[in-house]
Amino acid sequence: MPDSAGKPSNIETRLFINGDFVPSISGQTFDVINPATEQLAASVYEASPEDVDRAVKAAKDAFPAWAALDASKRGDFILKLAEAIEQNLEEIGYLEAVTMGKPYLKPPYNWVGHHTVEGLKFFASLATAVAGETSLNTNGFVNLSFRQPYGVTAAIIPWNGPSFMLCNKIGPSLVAGNTMVLKTSEKSPLSALTIARLCQEIGLPKGVLNILSGFGRPCGEALAKHMDVRKISFTGSVPTGKAIKKAAAESNLKNVTLELGGKSPLVIFDDADLEQAIPAAAVSAVVNSGQGCILSTRLYVHEKIFDRFLDGLKVAMTKIGGEVNDPTMEATSRGPQADKIQFDRIMGYLQYAKDQKLDIVLGGGRAREPGYFIDPTIIVNAPEYSRVMKEEIFGPVVCVNSFKDEEDVIRRSNDSIFGLYASIFTRDISRALRIAMQFEAGSVAINATSPLTAFDMPMGGWKQSGDGREFSRRAWESWMEQKTVYIKL
Repeated sequence: MPDSAGKPSNIETRLFINGDFVPSISGQTFDVINPATEQLAASVYEASPEDVDRAVKAAKDAFPAWAALDASKRGDFILKLAEAIEQNLEEIGYLEAVTMGKPYLKPPYNWVGHHTVEGLKFFASLATAVAGETSLNTNGFVNLSFRQPYGVTAAIIPWNGPSFMLCNKIGPSLVAGNTMVLKTSEKSPLSALTIARLCQEIGLPKGVLNILSGFGRPCGEALAKHMDVRKISFTGSVPTGKAIKKAAAESNLKNVTLELGGKSPLVIFDDADLEQAIPAAAVSAVVNSGQGCILSTRLYVHEKIFDRFLDGLKVAMTKIGGEVNDPTMEATSRGPQADKIQFDRIMGYLQYAKDQKLDIVLGGGRAREPGYFIDPTIIVNAPEYSRVMKEEIFGPVVCVNSFKDEEDVIRRSNDSIFGLYASIFTRDISRALRIAMQFEAGSVAINATSPLTAFDMPMGGWKQSGDGREFSRRAWESWMEQKTVYIKL
């Protein structure tokens, strides 16, 4: 159990299979480093393909009884889990702070814990809404359709919001009647194991949810290829998403849902309310240390207000970024990047910007040592073809370019392999809706920006930002097969 500061007296590091914590078959472990101190946070058991096999078997054995359970009873279990998570958010927050650097005690960062709980409650509320269709349109027949669970499902979640991402997967899948094997990221595996303990405490039947800690290879690859897994959902990078689709196609053609990267545009017109637009843009740039696929990283500002907006953005990003420090401390508003790999990657983009003599008007370097801290950074008028405009940096770095023509800014906004999120600020509602229809993105915010989402609305990407949807009834339905039955009279 955790102490008063949220730090657990014992950090769980084993795999969660068939309702019990067990070491990996090989006994092999990997180290998780605290990104704020660069010291060891924990050594965690690494799942192998053999561990995947036993987790899938546990899920397969548990499926018939779980699927046969009244839907309302499945919903009750998910609701109980939401309540248990809510009571343990300090422990979960502490573990995410020491693994991926997310501050958890001070707003606005505690919205993640709130959304984790509310997401599970939302999906629990859909438990009894399963319904098919009926038809009398064929003479001599009554035809109907059923919605039924797949069976064993799998999920692979990213490191930038572990508990939130976990609940986005298990909520709709388990409520629909599936069982699941879920793999966490090797960067931030610990909070999910606390949720596994809570599954024990609420009495979730053994094998319904299994949680593995491990790497993409071999653990994630084994899940994607497993012949007994009927559906897999992945959130992460485009290359890994492509690899999962290929593995699924080459094995049993399992259903695949992907939520991948983004390079989200934010367009600010000259009639925008800058008192709203500037802080919204700044929050989207630095929240979670810029480690979010939907965050606004390409800003297009009308030339008439460009200088005024840029001056305000520099102040707002500096203020909202706040003092970087240990993310377990209450005064900390912005933590480090998740690990050295991510830190080095972002620093590589900043060095590229310097080598290309791009105009860096804020930040551009390391914020402090030790720890993987990077200053909030603004790059101005980078060429559209440059790497900082085309590639996902995944740090507190934004590119701000000017524009004067609506048609041109739409073209530039859509000139990307990504299509996850887009935003616009304007007082002209006709223009706002016109541009919203032209954005090539799965989500569009008007006079707001990411990380704004809503659980009752679908979330996902166009183009290489993904395939399928999360959140909403659409996501829940995607965890069920459809079957049509023809009844001759």
